Amino acid sequence: MTDIDPPRGIRTTPRRTVLISGASIAGPALAFWLNRYGFEVTVVEKAGALRGGGYPVDVRGTACEVVRRMGILPRLRDAHIDLRRLTFLDGDGGEVASVAPHTVTGGVAGRDLEIRRGDLTDALHTAVRDDVEFLFDDSMDTLDQSSGHGVDVTFRGGGRRTFDMVFGADGLHSRTREFLFGPEEQFHRYLGYCFAGFTMRNTFGLSHELTMWNTPGRAAALYAVGGDDEVHAFLNFAHPVPPFDAFRDPSAQRDLVAAVFADAGWEVPGMLAAMRDADDLFFDAVSQIRMPRWSSGRVALVGDAAYAPSFLTGQGSSLALVGAYMLAGSLAGRDHTEGFAAYEQDTRAFVTANQDQVGEGDAALFPTTARALDQRNAMLRKLSAMPSAEERPAHSALTLPDFAPVA
Repeated sequence: MTDIDPPRGIRTTPRRTVLISGASIAGPALAFWLNRYGFEVTVVEKAGALRGGGYPVDVRGTACEVVRRMGILPRLRDAHIDLRRLTFLDGDGGEVASVAPHTVTGGVAGRDLEIRRGDLTDALHTAVRDDVEFLFDDSMDTLDQSSGHGVDVTFRGGGRRTFDMVFGADGLHSRTREFLFGPEEQFHRYLGYCFAGFTMRNTFGLSHELTMWNTPGRAAALYAVGGDDEVHAFLNFAHPVPPFDAFRDPSAQRDLVAAVFADAGWEVPGMLAAMRDADDLFFDAVSQIRMPRWSSGRVALVGDAAYAPSFLTGQGSSLALVGAYMLAGSLAGRDHTEGFAAYEQDTRAFVTANQDQVGEGDAALFPTTARALDQRNAMLRKLSAMPSAEERPAHSALTLPDFAPVA
């Protein structure tokens, strides 16, 4: 049950057919709104099922209004992680500062949300699963717009179908984007860091808190979402160029991370040992996707596939939710050409403002020099005396339009 009335008078005959690739955050959110506007929606997802659990993600600013309009805000509030403290340590493991989370993230206490990624994807899927078609354990193999009357899609599982429009909501390494625009490298903006994430046993007595150890160019963090038996472990490090050889080789990933942190203190040796045995290791470059346009013909991109901001901004999920709302609303009562143009015109400034929160090699929490680390530590000590901080303007830089129903 939603807390807003659905749009009235949306033209539903004939229903335009659409395919969305990706069932994480942007995909189900886009499916929800397109269904509201009378589209016949199919979502294809290469995984065999929704991915549960996962690392925490943030829903901030304008995105909070999106989930309110979807009717899932109460459920997300129930799943909110009550992170109470961020503690920063020096290279010897001594405490530098302990601060309230919102003073660092720029979030608004009592409004913005932090939840497990799996809780968000499950809430989005539940909101739309009875109204749209989901195809799990499948993916697009080819797409062809040459007929001029739709998009002909062949699926990895052997099926063939034609849709009026196709949307790529398939993440940072989007295959849909590659189909349309070519190799990722031309849109990939490397920010100078790599990271590894995994879960390990919580033998540290941590609860509802994050503890981060730093030396110049290296960071190790333990994040206890609750009083669970497991913690999320993160190892982040500066690297001059993307380690392309390691991206598809888990063994090379482990070797690279172990080499970078070989002489590290604190709890890092135990984290490296846990990483060796982890079955959920996730490794990637810290990067953004920057594109001059997000659509071609009858195919458009949304979320990380079009404008990944990097985890350093904390805005990936929020941009996905807002982008999905804006894309669907822009298509209500418009053809794909006009709708895609409106989507880009009305959403790009918000995207750019959030992507511009971080530049190459200048992430505030991950200094790469001793001087920058000293400056960061001094800033954190000042923040520890502050009860709260102001919201970052970029988080709410877009006021959601109320898209008019179509007669």
